[in-house]
Amino acid sequence: MDSQYPVYTLVNECHDCYKCIRECPVKAIKIENGHASVIPAKCIACGNCVKACPSNAKRVRTDIDKVKNLILAQKRVFVSLAPSWNGVFDYSPYKMISILKRLGFAEVSETALGAQEVSIETAQMLNNAEKGLFISSACPVIVDYIRLYHPQFIDCITPIGSPAMTHAKMLKEKYGDDISIVFIGPCIGKKNEVKYAGLFDVALTFEELKMWINDEIVDIASVVFDKKNKFVPYTANEGSLYPIDGGMNETLRKIGIKKEVQLMDICGLENFGRALNNLKPDNIDRIIFVEALSCEGGCVGGPCISTDKAGISMVSKILSNIKDREDIPTEPSAVVPYEIKKGKIVNTQYPLEEILKALKRIGKHTVDDELNCGGCGYATCRDLAKALLDGEAEPSMCVSYMRKIAMRKAAALVRCMPAAVVMVDRNLNILEANDSFIKMFSGDMYEIFKARPDGMTGAAIDRILSFSELFRTCLNSGKDLHKERYAVKERLYDISIFTIEENEIVGAVITDVTQTETNREKIAQKAHEVISKNISIVQEIACLLGEHMVETETLLSSIANDYEDKDDKEDKPTG
Repeated sequence: MDSQYPVYTLVNECHDCYKCIRECPVKAIKIENGHASVIPAKCIACGNCVKACPSNAKRVRTDIDKVKNLILAQKRVFVSLAPSWNGVFDYSPYKMISILKRLGFAEVSETALGAQEVSIETAQMLNNAEKGLFISSACPVIVDYIRLYHPQFIDCITPIGSPAMTHAKMLKEKYGDDISIVFIGPCIGKKNEVKYAGLFDVALTFEELKMWINDEIVDIASVVFDKKNKFVPYTANEGSLYPIDGGMNETLRKIGIKKEVQLMDICGLENFGRALNNLKPDNIDRIIFVEALSCEGGCVGGPCISTDKAGISMVSKILSNIKDREDIPTEPSAVVPYEIKKGKIVNTQYPLEEILKALKRIGKHTVDDELNCGGCGYATCRDLAKALLDGEAEPSMCVSYMRKIAMRKAAALVRCMPAAVVMVDRNLNILEANDSFIKMFSGDMYEIFKARPDGMTGAAIDRILSFSELFRTCLNSGKDLHKERYAVKERLYDISIFTIEENEIVGAVITDVTQTETNREKIAQKAHEVISKNISIVQEIACLLGEHMVETETLLSSIANDYEDKDDKEDKPTG
């Protein structure tokens, strides 16, 4: 069993857009710390999230190394090539086979061979039936969708292995049980079918195959294209119709179906889900066969189709390469009995009280608060509330709630700022102004503006400020402005004007620094006075010290002279 599920998330690339939830038909996505991850137990590997992810964070598990290991083990590895290859690759059959053999495969066969046997067995089943609903088992995603989410229809799935399973059995019966088989196609679901079926070893997507070819074969021209290369054991015929919408039903018509059988084809999980709504299989009194495929347009619209070709071009190429058989056998050469095990997803039914509590966590206190905008990826706010209770969602997923929180935080910050804050539009009309701005610039009109629900909203800034030209300059240039100690009449302001939306909205933070500047001048004046006084004192001290030094020097000189005179007298000889 694979340790990694076929679909996974590169966490660092996931940017909480919730598009994967929006596109997932079964909501098998869990949001944790702002990042989306697949819930394997709920996932049906439809690949919708892979196709929808705008940052390419949803990835498909690569199994190329598993195939390489089979080849290195000197196993005879056969390719079961899905019939949609013809619409994807611009190679003739012998060129395609030559490339695959260059990669190390022993032989290449068409999965469509298995599809032909499935059609023969299905036609027999329908022709022998008297009534009932029959749903094709060809698409593994449809099978898992029914198994997990509509188990009441499990008995309606035809108990026949898929074309890939049937084809694998055919190859092993012909070439031996010791061969390894690798399915290659556009489907992610086949990676899950490997472990359920046990008939083929690995499932690769066309994207993986292209990646492998690009890495292994630098120059396609270097490949020796042997025209003798052919599909083994033989080329498929009507089974190649399977990848297109209604293709299986067309094969049933070619085989022959009694007129009482109603053939329907439904592509797309959403369409298929709607078709099952309110349907009770026990009440069906006729024979209805539904060819159900999970991808829009059939397998040619698969998540890993790996081509930018137009759908019409792919279908046209597939149709143009089909060669009908003159005689279709009435008995299948190989049949794989298919028992589908139930695995119903049980959704917890929460009491209304718990749902209402969860709604309050995302700011939904009344029914009117439930916008059901779908921004979180869920259809309704209550679906999100249930996901919160399941531990699969976070309150931050609610865009409207987070917007309200952000607006409240911003409004509280602006409201509590001591500086004046204002925002104006390109016409210089006020969009928002805090109380400090109203108080600072409204004058006698303060009480009037304060009483208005919207304050100064809508007022022309040039009717309120004498320096509105600064706002116009910022709007036109798109550059921020900063004015320090900007003089307006007898006041001084520090003004910072900044762009919110270039050429559309600017904001400003204005601080009245008049008192600060006045206090600064007073402090400077006092400082000058103190400095001057100190200098005077120092000078006086210096003068006093100077006079004292002169007096001291004179006294000491006098004493010294007296000592010198006395010494001279004592040194003279007496007569």
